[in-house]
Amino acid sequence: MTVPDAPPATGLSSAEAARRLAHDGPNRIPPPRLPSAARRLLAELTHAFAVMLWVAAGLAVLAGLPELGIAIVAVVLLNALFAFWQRARADRAAERLQALLPTRVQVLRDGRRRIVEADDVVVGDLLLLEAGDRVPADAVAVAAHRLLVDTSMLTGESETSAAGPGDTLFAGTFVVEGDGRATATATGAGTRLAGITRLATAPRREETPLTRELRRVVHLIAAVALGVGALFLGVSLLVGNPVQSAVVFAIGVTVALVPEALLPTVTLSLAWGSEQMARRQVLVRSLDAVETLGSTTFVCTDKTGTLTRNEMTVVEVWTPAGTVTVAEPGYGPTADVAATSAPARAAAAELALAAVRCSTGYAHEVGGVWRAHGDPMEAALDVLARRLGVDTDADRRRRPPTARFPFDPRTRRMAAVVDGAAVVKGAPDGVLGLCTAAPAALARARPAVEAMTARGLRVLAVAAGTGIGAHPSVAEVEAGLTLLGVVGLEDPPRDDVADALRACRRAGVRVAMVTGDHPATARAIADEVGLRRRGDPVLTGAELPASDRVLAAVLDHDGLVVARVSPEDKLRIAAALRSRGHVVAMTGDGVNDAPALHEADIGVAMGRSGTDVAREAADLVLLDDAFSSIVAGIEHGRATFVNVRRFLTYHLTDNVAELAPFVVWALSGGQFPLALGVLQILVLDLGTDTLSATALGGEPPHRHVLESPPVRGHLLDRGVLRRAFGLLGPVVAVLTMLAFVVSLLAAGWQPGGPLPDGDALRAASGAAFLTVVLAQTANAFACRSSTVRPGALGWTTNRLLLPAAAAELVFSLVVLLVPPVASALGQAAPPAVGWVVALLAAGAVLGVDAVDKAARARRRPA
Repeated sequence: MTVPDAPPATGLSSAEAARRLAHDGPNRIPPPRLPSAARRLLAELTHAFAVMLWVAAGLAVLAGLPELGIAIVAVVLLNALFAFWQRARADRAAERLQALLPTRVQVLRDGRRRIVEADDVVVGDLLLLEAGDRVPADAVAVAAHRLLVDTSMLTGESETSAAGPGDTLFAGTFVVEGDGRATATATGAGTRLAGITRLATAPRREETPLTRELRRVVHLIAAVALGVGALFLGVSLLVGNPVQSAVVFAIGVTVALVPEALLPTVTLSLAWGSEQMARRQVLVRSLDAVETLGSTTFVCTDKTGTLTRNEMTVVEVWTPAGTVTVAEPGYGPTADVAATSAPARAAAAELALAAVRCSTGYAHEVGGVWRAHGDPMEAALDVLARRLGVDTDADRRRRPPTARFPFDPRTRRMAAVVDGAAVVKGAPDGVLGLCTAAPAALARARPAVEAMTARGLRVLAVAAGTGIGAHPSVAEVEAGLTLLGVVGLEDPPRDDVADALRACRRAGVRVAMVTGDHPATARAIADEVGLRRRGDPVLTGAELPASDRVLAAVLDHDGLVVARVSPEDKLRIAAALRSRGHVVAMTGDGVNDAPALHEADIGVAMGRSGTDVAREAADLVLLDDAFSSIVAGIEHGRATFVNVRRFLTYHLTDNVAELAPFVVWALSGGQFPLALGVLQILVLDLGTDTLSATALGGEPPHRHVLESPPVRGHLLDRGVLRRAFGLLGPVVAVLTMLAFVVSLLAAGWQPGGPLPDGDALRAASGAAFLTVVLAQTANAFACRSSTVRPGALGWTTNRLLLPAAAAELVFSLVVLLVPPVASALGQAAPPAVGWVVALLAAGAVLGVDAVDKAARARRRPA
């Protein structure tokens, strides 16, 4: 939208404003086109895994097994509803952004001051702005009187900025002090705020690594199930079964090979992971984010509040009388203050009181905790005065300022007048030049300023003057000042950051600081916490290469510091690192960060200091704003991926055992009876395996999970296939068939002879069923680790597994020993010898697993 001509001094006419409103539309941020609730629910019902189960349910009905079909449909529906509920907090960023605009504003129309709805503001309107107003549209200031604007929601900078004629004001920013007039240049969709909306609500990035891997598993399982089903259709026809019976049998085999419980197990595992992460102060807004965080290879972290405490603290005060140091961070009013002399302490108290008189921010107690109100640096000055024994509350009541001059970014200083005395505070280069009294002290101050700056401290100079009249000008206030001293402040690092950074490096995760702060301050904090090592670069947003390819190569460096970045810079940084194959986690807290959080693989918002918009655009929210919580989330995310492999091994082992009776039947030309029927397999998949598999999904992170780079490769890797199809699966399959055969022999059957009666056959099938249950119970403990035996891990360290195993055993005994239920499944209570084999099966599985792990441990290099 083009910038309009300057409006007349009387503002627009009502008729012209109405014409422009009809042409441009209301001053409203367009809502994003988000999928409806019905479409989101439909997506949960039609992804690859769900489609496979829908097909399985249809085949079950065709095969004359309606109960099986209904059960599978119930699994799909319940899983979809659970996942939909977990993700019901959809992206509402645009709604939050709209809330940042005022509802009613003052404009000049027809030469008169009018209050209109913010929706009715048009391009060319002359806006009348006062302290406390939100700017309703992008505008250019045409007149300003001490106009001070808080732009932190767009820039991420906590400092307010002065605005004068010709300066641009953005919709949604806040007028802190003064008043002014501005011409609206863009409304609604044309504002910068709306541009952020479009970036933050653009189509989401591609699917997560776990989603890709699960689809691959689904395709593989479906192909195997269909292939085996087709094979048994041919075998059944060859042994002389009628076509209809052969088709029904083949469909039953195909359905039996589909692990119906795998889908809800994955969903429940991710949900459990999100709950555990919440206990570590990480709130998960998207279930997929649980695993994706574990795949993270590059973390771009902000400085303030994440690596630091977000508590500005005065650590050193230089005065002509001496130096005062403060060791304890925070806003508490009591702390040890070390002074080189009593005069130095008194001079520091005088400086602190003067600085407080020139400030609007202060510290106050809330629920027993001291917090900053307003500018954190001004709150730190208030704390310094309190720690030096000054009653700042009483001083504010007795001596309010008679004149105040807000911070001016051009001169980098501000001033106030109290009881005829002037106080000026600001950047040393903006204050020291005004101090004409005591030149010797001024000469001694400059080395102190240089020393503090070299340490990465924020440095403020404070000066005072006398003899100020009732209505002074800025020039009168700033004339003939005496330097009181300089103050060094820092936002101290969090205590746990250094350990968390070391953990990231051991885990193969690169970390860069991406901040809007000054390069010197960013470098000092990065050096102090160990993020930056000798030789690691420090860049500014202005120095980033224009070429995306070159930018990606420059950024791909552990320990990098990028300062003075804009929202657009953060967006480019996330995209560039992703182009290098990194899984990127990006932190942010402001509205300006929302697009970058949306672009990164994992957007991480701040829970305490972050805006609603940033939290809505993010995948994770750090409830304590701490970097160490990101590391805890990475640990749980990696554990989740490994846990999916664990219960995948468990499910596939069961499938091998369930397939074995059909293989024996086929190899015997249909002469040997089936040890397990289709309904028994369904009960095993849904009734006895689900709880143990879910418990494996909740396996706590093992100690070594952060001692190596992120888990790579496929879910179905060589280790999973070897253990499921080459070791544990065949063991359970052999034991299952052994229990069946031994039970038949106990009933008087002889190989080659006629089969026993129906009761003996059902009892033998019951023995096979019980063997699978007990062997799989042992297998659940074996699958807790691919390298460590269960006893070494501790039998009770997974607090979910023992109750799950006990519940499954109770359920299996019910379906085996309650005659009506057992009869419906085609089984009966096993004979004594069947019980013996079934009980020995559990020990056999654990024994084979222990021997295999010990043998592989010996082959591994030391």
